[in-house]
Amino acid sequence: MAAERDRIEAFLNVTGFDVALDSMALSAGSAPEMLGVDEDKFGSDWERLADEVFDTSVMHDMALEILEQTLTDNALTHAVGFYASDLGQRLVEVENQTHMSEDETKELEGQKLVADMVASGDPRLEMFKRMNNAIDASGSSLRAIQEIQFRFLMAAATAGVVELRMDPDDLRLMFKAQEPELLPILRRSALAGAAYTYRAFSDDDLAAYVAALEEPEMKQVYELLNAVQYEIMANRFEVLAGRMTELHPGQDI
Repeated sequence: MAAERDRIEAFLNVTGFDVALDSMALSAGSAPEMLGVDEDKFGSDWERLADEVFDTSVMHDMALEILEQTLTDNALTHAVGFYASDLGQRLVEVENQTHMSEDETKELEGQKLVADMVASGDPRLEMFKRMNNAIDASGSSLRAIQEIQFRFLMAAATAGVVELRMDPDDLRLMFKAQEPELLPILRRSALAGAAYTYRAFSDDDLAAYVAALEEPEMKQVYELLNAVQYEIMANRFEVLAGRMTELHPGQDI
């Protein structure tokens, strides 16, 4: 078991997924918005609580435990084989930087890059679309985000942090009704993120990366990593909801 865990540790490092896990701590800032309140209303202890709940070592251990049970040897070997290459490590370097950068900066700059590509008919735009489709082949990102929000709100209601004005079934129906509006927004954001992250890479490098991502083994790896990331995030938001009673009285939502 220890040897297997060591291999998974190496896998997390070489693929950059360890930094992606650490960056999830930044998502704690969206919790007050989900509840419809200003972060300042939670008091000066908000940052401390968020740091405790989204502790990177806790999230890292959770990822290791899940991957020990789910990551096959073939998938691990395949992913490491690509990301350990020169191109793979250059990609991981910029992906790590993007994970830890301000969302607003990369969104605005990425949108400008996309607009320029659309105006000039740049074929790189199609490569970025293929890249995002390969990374989220099952289209799970929107459903996962909704599930995270649902679990967070349910946990907050159970803890008495908020009082829900609709039952769980109605809440899910509301999320479902929002999908046609949210899906294009999510796709545009992902496209802008890719354009920003890989802006310095050549067309040949991008083509090689897209080809690697579209291989069945790599799609399986990303499907698993996406699931792990979303499950850990949902878990942390549930824990955060339970502990928010330490910060402020109940609020209607």
